Amino acid sequence: MRRLYASLRSVAESLLAAVVGFAVAGIILKAWGYSPISAYISLFKASFTDLYGFSGALANATPLILTALTFAMAARAGLFNIGAEGQMYLGALAAVAASAFKLPAGLHLLVALVFAAVAGILWSLIPAVLRATRGVSEVISTIMFNWISRYLAFWLVANVLVDPYRAEKTITALPTSRFPTLVRGTDLSYALFLAVAAAAVIYFLLWHTVTGYEMRAAGENPFAARYGGVKSGKVIILVFLLGGITAGLAGATQSLGRPPTYAVYSGLPQISNLGFDGIGVAMIGRNHPLGIIFAAIFYGGLQSGARVMQLFAGIPLEMVRVVQGVIVLALALPELLRIFRIFRRRKLEVKREEG
Repeated sequence: MRRLYASLRSVAESLLAAVVGFAVAGIILKAWGYSPISAYISLFKASFTDLYGFSGALANATPLILTALTFAMAARAGLFNIGAEGQMYLGALAAVAASAFKLPAGLHLLVALVFAAVAGILWSLIPAVLRATRGVSEVISTIMFNWISRYLAFWLVANVLVDPYRAEKTITALPTSRFPTLVRGTDLSYALFLAVAAAAVIYFLLWHTVTGYEMRAAGENPFAARYGGVKSGKVIILVFLLGGITAGLAGATQSLGRPPTYAVYSGLPQISNLGFDGIGVAMIGRNHPLGIIFAAIFYGGLQSGARVMQLFAGIPLEMVRVVQGVIVLALALPELLRIFRIFRRRKLEVKREEG
């Protein structure tokens, strides 16, 4: 009963935050001489009532579900894993690198996904070990590793995986290693089901296993968890490794599941910032795996409808970004405040322990 009440309260808070966000964004639009009604009609009509637009929203949501899971798992364990961006870069490249092998369809895709997951794990391992053994802030280490990964990815695109006929991109992933297209004429692929399945697995792990209980206990009250026999180092390593898997798979969904490219381009245009956007999606979804699915679809719809707002409502791109930012910030605020309350309580407990 308590869990049901908490879920209903979270939904009510999110709905109220959405109303506030759209109202504030509407006031900003009106103040600059644009019609909020026309803007919102264009946005939702293009994103959620049209098959092509909704397919675009789902395609945008696919990698965001996975990068949001990376952040959400860490947040539930009391950690801030900002490293999904860098892990995703290497996951995307590792998935393309699997095309160096010629394998049957299906098996080849599976091998490419394993490559992506392993790349994500390896890139998350060092920050995890530093945090677990030396107490190094995971925020600092993962941000640093994001930059290292970015420039390493630039080098790999230009020197190792480069297409001999087109120097601006990697080799093209073989057809046997690609996700099939789900809706013809769109860039929505079966990678969507991978993302949803990952969210379901993480939900089951967090709420229906002893390991998941230990992860959540470590985040809610680390001192009580320690007294209860929970090993913090084990939790940290596990959270980072699982996050590396989801982030690496997010990269694979972009390099293997977004036609017509099926490659990684110099500058990483199709994967840049998806790791950071995943943090916002996780906040909107209240760091809950099932909530993240709906939050990612909503966020993907905002992205999909942005072009239509420019074309039919006459709103410039800069103002569209402002509107998106205000709405996302309003929706993320309740979860952000919850996390701040937890960390403030933890700080008070630290002082009490030291006193």
